[in-house]
Amino acid sequence: MKILVTATNYSKYCQAGKKMLEEKNYEIIENPHGRPYTYNELKDIVCDIEGVIAGVDTWDESIFKEAGKLKVIARFGVGVDNIDLKAAEKHGIVVCNAPGINSSAVAEHTVALILSLLRRIPDLNEKVRKGEWIRPMFHELKTQTIGFLGFGAVAKNAAVRLKNFGPAMLAYDKYPDHKTAEELGVKMVSLEDIFSQSDIISIHLPSTPETEQLIDQKTIQKMKQGVYLINTARGNIVKEKDAAEAMKSGKIAGFATDVFEQEPIDINGPLFQFDNYIATPHVAAETYENCETTSEVTAKEIIDVLEKRAPDNRLV
Repeated sequence: MKILVTATNYSKYCQAGKKMLEEKNYEIIENPHGRPYTYNELKDIVCDIEGVIAGVDTWDESIFKEAGKLKVIARFGVGVDNIDLKAAEKHGIVVCNAPGINSSAVAEHTVALILSLLRRIPDLNEKVRKGEWIRPMFHELKTQTIGFLGFGAVAKNAAVRLKNFGPAMLAYDKYPDHKTAEELGVKMVSLEDIFSQSDIISIHLPSTPETEQLIDQKTIQKMKQGVYLINTARGNIVKEKDAAEAMKSGKIAGFATDVFEQEPIDINGPLFQFDNYIATPHVAAETYENCETTSEVTAKEIIDVLEKRAPDNRLV
């Protein structure tokens, strides 16, 4: 059986999962591109693939029609907005993911972006290297209110790490976990309250039709003057053009993101003119620990389906 791995650097960082597949004598086809596959690249190789460990490539009806032997897709991560679940179900393809595993890694990256943004670390590093010796002033986190847009595993892990800095913490979630919020000193509030009361808004929502371009001109106008925005969730939640206009006016004092409307990014985009824009290349989950554990979980899901057992974390 052939297993296609579209997640990158599989042999380098995912030896545990790879070994599990090799012990079943599966033929592993790895991604040689260091980026997501294009439609044409997938179309040329999926005809005899039976399992996929998927990165962020697009898996939809057009690909499924070419993949007559495909039985299972295990998403190397949590979000499955790149996989058409209805089309997969129609073709009898099982789709699984790996929830909760990367939450610690992404939470750490979230905190790093918050501190880098508030303390202007990338900008100051660049200025010092140019011989500039400026003396800016900052607010301490203990005087700030952090609003979590979404209060799932990543936001909860971030709240644990931020708690000792002493900020007020608010959270909005469609399905609020009041018990955990109370334990972490987080107050569950409405979406409107997040926009109006937060000095720092950290986005942790899934990509759905409801959340697409949630952060746009209309919602930005509801935010505090000089708000800071952090996104380690999905790029299409923020309308980048509107965020750029808000940074130009000073409504947004800084924007740090690991995800983008278009990936790979267009460096000529409107946000790159601002020193207070921090961009990292969708690497929040890229830790040795996360890759190893996720490789094991996804390999097990592939094996379970191909051996006709019920997999963990089945979505369809």
